[in-house]
Amino acid sequence: MPQSFTDKDTSKEAFSTSRALTHIKSLTSAPHFAGNDAHKKAQQYLINALKNLGTSPKIQKGIAVGKTGTVSHVENIIARIKGSGDGKALLLVAHYDSNPHASYGASDDASGIATILESVRAFLHTTPIPKNDLIILFSDGEEFGLHGAQLFVDEHPWIKDIGLALNFEARGSGGPSFMLVETTTKNSQLIKEFSKADVPYPVTNSLAYSIYKLMPNDTDLTIFRKQGKINGLNFAFIDDHYDYHTANDTWERLDLNTLKHQGSYLMTLLPHFATIPLDNFESSEDLIYFNMPFLKIISYPFSWSFPLLGLATLIFIILLFYGLRENRLKSLQMARGFIPLTISLIISSGSTFLGWKFLQYLYPHYAEILQDFPYNGHNYIITFVFWSIAVCFWTYHRFTKNQNGIDFFIAPLFLWLLITAASAIFLPGAGYLVLIFYFGLLSLFLWIRQEKPLVYLLVLLGLPAIFILTPFIKDFPIALGLKVLFLSSLLTVLLFAVMQPIFHFYPKKKIFGYIAAFIAFIFLGKAHIQSSFTVERKKPNSLVYVADITTKKAIWATYDQLLDPWTENYIKPKKTSLPEVTTAFYSKYGSTFSQTSPAPYKTIATPLVTISRDTIVTNTRIVTVCITPQRAVHRYDLFLDKKFNFQKLLVNGATARDFIYKNGNTYNPFTKRWNRRLLTYYPSQNMPLELELHFAKNSLPQITLYESSFDLLRNKHFTVPERPQNMMPKPFILNDAVILKRTIKLPQTTI
Repeated sequence: MPQSFTDKDTSKEAFSTSRALTHIKSLTSAPHFAGNDAHKKAQQYLINALKNLGTSPKIQKGIAVGKTGTVSHVENIIARIKGSGDGKALLLVAHYDSNPHASYGASDDASGIATILESVRAFLHTTPIPKNDLIILFSDGEEFGLHGAQLFVDEHPWIKDIGLALNFEARGSGGPSFMLVETTTKNSQLIKEFSKADVPYPVTNSLAYSIYKLMPNDTDLTIFRKQGKINGLNFAFIDDHYDYHTANDTWERLDLNTLKHQGSYLMTLLPHFATIPLDNFESSEDLIYFNMPFLKIISYPFSWSFPLLGLATLIFIILLFYGLRENRLKSLQMARGFIPLTISLIISSGSTFLGWKFLQYLYPHYAEILQDFPYNGHNYIITFVFWSIAVCFWTYHRFTKNQNGIDFFIAPLFLWLLITAASAIFLPGAGYLVLIFYFGLLSLFLWIRQEKPLVYLLVLLGLPAIFILTPFIKDFPIALGLKVLFLSSLLTVLLFAVMQPIFHFYPKKKIFGYIAAFIAFIFLGKAHIQSSFTVERKKPNSLVYVADITTKKAIWATYDQLLDPWTENYIKPKKTSLPEVTTAFYSKYGSTFSQTSPAPYKTIATPLVTISRDTIVTNTRIVTVCITPQRAVHRYDLFLDKKFNFQKLLVNGATARDFIYKNGNTYNPFTKRWNRRLLTYYPSQNMPLELELHFAKNSLPQITLYESSFDLLRNKHFTVPERPQNMMPKPFILNDAVILKRTIKLPQTTI
């Protein structure tokens, strides 16, 4: 990735990090989630910025229903730059809403917005009229459930004009930007065109995308691919994951090298994709692809995987017989080679797994960071990687001392053969791992031919393994949390093992083990020093007020495992069970209330519920329920008292069709729900919620409504103080909220 940033004096034809940062600063003066005042300010800023590019931006308004039952009012910002040709258009996408309610959204996703604005400005300076139309979409409501992309795909007439989409996203505040291909069929055409564009710092591989597809995470591009049938490229960075969706997602914490990396992609891809035809990225084959230093993108067809694997297996067998014939390999010694490898794998990964569990016990406050990546997480990665290296040096010193090291190289090669075979079958995108095996075979051949091969040549043959595996050693715990830190240790041992032709000739492996262990303990100590919460490393905490307007009971509730001086003012250490006023609100990481305490009941304006229609048509009962807020609110959660099938469900006139229809026309709201949740509605400017329910006339749903406002610290009924500077609102949950519970019972008979 780039290691420098550019200032405002950079030529008008080039991407300026400083100019892009100006946009980010302007957009992130306050949290700006869909519907709040800061969001409107951000919207107006973007309209003006697009006008400055010579466009005539429009706002697309509508109701969007997400696939998990989230509903919001969407205001997409759209602009089009007319090209000289009549082919398909290139779509540039980033979302302009921040995560509610406390995130400033500098990385996620003002960085994407700024990348597009600055890149398009620079591009138009050299190419005022591109060949292909450029469509810019600053989508709204992405954080609620990809709502802006959903509305654009469902209703905007320009959707049929788009040939390719480029989406810019973030899941942290730093690190390299990964390119992920999302195609409607096979990927070969798109990968070939990406390679032709010759971006200066490509970071991508087909294994990362294979893993991404197995995860539940989606972006706006997912909607365009699945429903719009549009191919696209995703660009996103994930490092410094602890800042994701938090009040720490500010422009000051955004890595400017990362911002420039995003810009380097678009500045190269714009002139390429604005020129070539975009009407045919369909392909009959997939490519395995990965980046390497100097060589940039290497790719080859998936269909090569098994022939390459078969050829590698044949070469391995031939080399085994050759080594045995030349008396360079011994059968018994080769078998003994599995001992140090197995011991290293078990001790390294096992001690890392148990070590992280022990560290969580020593530092229980880590549990408050729901991303499972604490502020000192990088130190723990370095700690356990070097600890694994130390274990490998000690183990191989013990078993290979005064031994012919070549025999001990067979076990790692055999294991890598199994890994490449398994990846070819179960994770096709990882097929390029066979290259590690091939370079290992070359090292084996040299070692058979020579008692002591040229060390620099062995290092050269080991570089592909280093370049391929090191990013995963670092990024797996960042992306998936430190609970998978043992995978880093596992990969470290596998990398060490395949580098045996080099390490075997180290005369003092034991000493190198001590050096590696010393480095591990240095970073463990550094992690300890940085383990506490400070103004820079804020503690996430939570507090909500929940009142049942029927029973006149109320509680304070928190999601925190450990109370702090701020929450202890309201939550007593002893957990109080008041199930009649609590529920399990949705959380990305499955968090529920951990501790509650009784609270004084406050008389707060309650939502007005009216039934404007109740009729029976044949065997179907149709009821229209209108819920009108009587105070400033930000969210409604509706739950059912039991599992219940609807024949049809409309939300503010929009059909709640979210990919979970079952049994013909029967709408089952529980297929992808939690805790009997019917839907979550985010009102804009206090707009009412209108439900049109179609169900069997002899059945009767009962709805429990939770009305939430994100103003606990500002609400006139409470005197909750601001958090100390070393604390911040916990993300991914309903937080800092005043929640009112109300039961909606439909009449037994129709009107």
